[in-house]
Amino acid sequence: MKSAFLIAAPTSGSGKTTIARGLMALFTEKGYKVQPFKCGPDYIDTKFHKAVCGRPSINLDTFMATPAHVRELFEDYGQDADICVVEGMMGLFDGYDRDKGSSAEIARILDIPVVLVVDAKSAAYSMAPLLQGFLNFRKDVSIAGVIFNKVGSKRHFEMLRQVCDDLHIECFGCLPKDASLEQGSRYLGLDFSEKAESKELIKLIEAQVDWRGLSSLSVRRRRTTSPKASDNKSEGVGLRVCCASNTESFSFLYQETIDSFSTVRFFDPETEVPSLKDIDLLYLPGGYPEKHLEALVQNEVCRKAIKDYAEQGGRIIAECGGMMYLCQAIVTDDGSYPMCGVLPYSITARKTERKLSLGYRRFVLDGKEYRGHEFHYTQFLGEKPASATQVYNAKGEPVDTPVFKYKNVLASYTHLYVH
Repeated sequence: MKSAFLIAAPTSGSGKTTIARGLMALFTEKGYKVQPFKCGPDYIDTKFHKAVCGRPSINLDTFMATPAHVRELFEDYGQDADICVVEGMMGLFDGYDRDKGSSAEIARILDIPVVLVVDAKSAAYSMAPLLQGFLNFRKDVSIAGVIFNKVGSKRHFEMLRQVCDDLHIECFGCLPKDASLEQGSRYLGLDFSEKAESKELIKLIEAQVDWRGLSSLSVRRRRTTSPKASDNKSEGVGLRVCCASNTESFSFLYQETIDSFSTVRFFDPETEVPSLKDIDLLYLPGGYPEKHLEALVQNEVCRKAIKDYAEQGGRIIAECGGMMYLCQAIVTDDGSYPMCGVLPYSITARKTERKLSLGYRRFVLDGKEYRGHEFHYTQFLGEKPASATQVYNAKGEPVDTPVFKYKNVLASYTHLYVH
């Protein structure tokens, strides 16, 4: 890679997603080969990254993977890129335990500079102590400069430039306060559509942001001896996998996990019947099956094939939406919809019963430790089932997320990260 940087912000909602994706699109339009990355266990932003860069975006997460593995992923997937752009998560120093797992930790591990996106809509010189605090908080995090967002006028921007001059930090430009630039949202607060960035945003960033200066930011210390992530021994190596996937119902996938399998054959449970012969694993990832229940019900042959495969001892990993699909039924405000019936539970997606369950998860089963992330609003209907093992959050506190082990089926609400 020729250059690399991480887009972060003091807080969520500052505009880092808009600016990160806009820069990725602009660099790609200029002919650069851009490799996108995302801090944390996010599935949605990575889809936008792929849409604008034409390359799969890779998650970097230090709870689910070791620092060494994070470095290897970065170097492996970014080795043929001109520019690596890492989009941070939440605030720069926000992690699962203080700054552990934060965007700042990722920047330290990768030795790449941080570009801070700052929401300046309600302040001018008061930005000085805010930025000074971020600049001096951790000396092992290199903040290369600032992009101001939601700037009200040319005069406002000049006042903000004075802040950067006084702090001796680079100002890479600004974006105006414009409601049309704010990212929209749909289901569960997440926009799931995969679309390229607007031409208006790309032109605005080209005009208002020093993209040439950003394209010259480089890794502070290069490594040449680190093994490729693909060379590491992985649980996926050697597996022939049949994977459920489509636009929304089953598509929460980590690209690096898919790449670790020897062969992967995809199928759409809404419209297709999978061939489950000569495979080692049926993988049912998460998504939003509750949004496409009629189609899933209509494909009865597929549901029966999966149930038969499970009953005959076939190996299945089912995560969140995939686990819901294996259950007896999914219940909504419109009625009850039969699913595969492998697990004797029902899931409710009724509006009055939805409740956010969110956080990192860790558990040990059959002597192996699993790590992943949980994010869902649906719940078990009635009393929560017993778990095959105790599940813990990132701080080691027990949580009541159940894990199911039935024959060779492993299922839970946790999106597992396997490496």
